[in-house]
Amino acid sequence: MRNRLVIGNWKLNGGLAQNESLLAKLAADVDGRIGCICAVTVPFPYLSQAKSRLQHSGIAWGSQDVSRFESGAYTGEVSAAMVAEFGAKFTLVGHSERRVIFCETDAVVAQKFGSAQRAGLTPVLCVGETLAERDAGLTEQVVMRQLDAVIAAQGLAALVGAVLAYEPVWAIGTGRTASPAEAEAVHLALRQHVASVDAQVAGDLPILYGGSVKKSNAAELFAMPNIDGGLIGGASLVAEEFLGIWAAL
Repeated sequence: MRNRLVIGNWKLNGGLAQNESLLAKLAADVDGRIGCICAVTVPFPYLSQAKSRLQHSGIAWGSQDVSRFESGAYTGEVSAAMVAEFGAKFTLVGHSERRVIFCETDAVVAQKFGSAQRAGLTPVLCVGETLAERDAGLTEQVVMRQLDAVIAAQGLAALVGAVLAYEPVWAIGTGRTASPAEAEAVHLALRQHVASVDAQVAGDLPILYGGSVKKSNAAELFAMPNIDGGLIGGASLVAEEFLGIWAAL
């Protein structure tokens, strides 16, 4: 049976004082549940704070990105092994903001996925289409291309123990959300795509939905058979919202 997860993505937000308040509230109220995982992915400078505040709680922590390189003359890069030294469990790879704003290609994302796994991190592979791609009927073509780049580079077995997140770009931070049926259709297509090669890997692969998930819509989204939780952006910065989403899992 596959895990269900709620993972917060703080993006470029935070500060020592506000982090302390938020993490304290989350640590106090997140309950442990078999088969369910709660985590936050924080900016690199706050990994130490996350470890200190969460290591005795029911919440895991991780980063929002890692370098595709393991060491060397790559100024400004942070390797997966460095992130792992802070007790991190997860890292996001291929978030749409990395793909669009920082021009990360499918090939670069696939390299980062491999680097994360070699360092012992669980990569959360983000895939998703823009509004123009959706309107052109290219949703499945785009998300399968993004997924297949990782499979081609790392092998299908690399999906064992990994997490997939479907994040329609047009629904991130816009207040717009794919309907549960729309999101479920893409999740099902992704699972069937993997199942066409290996049904066991597909059945065990958690697929999260991300795109303006809030406590008000989480339960309806999470009730879909192929939506195994959420990758939460803005709502993860508000304790009441994030805890409400966790409660809906």
